[in-house]
Amino acid sequence: MNIVVTGSIAYDYLMRFPGRFAEHLIGEQLHQVSLSFLVDEMTKQWGGVAPNIVYSLSLLGLRPKLMGTVGRDFGDYRTWLEQNGVDLSAVRQHEDVFTASFFANTDLDNNQMSSFYTGAMARARDYTLAEACPEPPDLVVISPNDPIAMMQLTEECRTSGIRFVYDPSQQVPRLQGDELRRSMQGAYAMVVNAYEAEIIGSKTGLTIDDMRGMIEILVITQGPRGSHIYVGDKRIDVDSFPTDKIVDPTGAGDAYRAGLLRAITAGLPLDVAGQMGALCATYVLEKVGTQNHRFTVPEFIARYRTQFDDKGELDRLLTDHE
Repeated sequence: MNIVVTGSIAYDYLMRFPGRFAEHLIGEQLHQVSLSFLVDEMTKQWGGVAPNIVYSLSLLGLRPKLMGTVGRDFGDYRTWLEQNGVDLSAVRQHEDVFTASFFANTDLDNNQMSSFYTGAMARARDYTLAEACPEPPDLVVISPNDPIAMMQLTEECRTSGIRFVYDPSQQVPRLQGDELRRSMQGAYAMVVNAYEAEIIGSKTGLTIDDMRGMIEILVITQGPRGSHIYVGDKRIDVDSFPTDKIVDPTGAGDAYRAGLLRAITAGLPLDVAGQMGALCATYVLEKVGTQNHRFTVPEFIARYRTQFDDKGELDRLLTDHE
């Protein structure tokens, strides 16, 4: 299957605050917050939603095409992604700006405060799917990116009859209700977390039942409580994959999407898809950074089977490569 994953391509600056944000937030003063958190740790990591998804898909045996815009400082990131089997033929580089950057500060409770510098990502609105891919893909993933670019890509997919997965996640606060409602129209699937689903409902006036009536597969992740997958009149409840080694939550949602997508492309049942997503997310939770986890397909299958029963379905991952 020819898959294109669009979205932000960024550097991640990940910090650890040795305290709890909640202890420094005063309810009556939230209208005039002025806080600075002294951190003890910081690492610079590869990031951006689209390459995070593509990286895990590559570990799972696929080679989807990464589509996005980057800046003049992309050289080392390009080398890393190429070494990990990512197709970069649809990445457009701009020499007059820097690559987008994500700054995240995580506290002792794994709560996170983040900021995002758009940089070259803002140029994504001037880059169409038709320019990036001479041959129409089978599936396009539209993940957080420049908001205008995201809306244009959903419209281009609808107009061209290309199946797409809508993943607004981090851009939900930025997008208006009519923009969200319009963008999800015609989506094959939509993946958001529970909080984002609440915001979407508030902004659009849509209930979960409304959304599931518009989208073939609606996935709402629930953090440590797993995920809910809605298809037709069914709700599939998926448990999280257990671990006693949560190091950093950054990128876990992106990895979940990769596991889910890999299963869907292999024609696996949706409960297995959600479970694959859960395991992928756990691999990321156990590392600092979004692309520092490693596994082979046989290792992934073996670990999956320590918690879930796929009835042999995952064996097809051993031969179903592109």
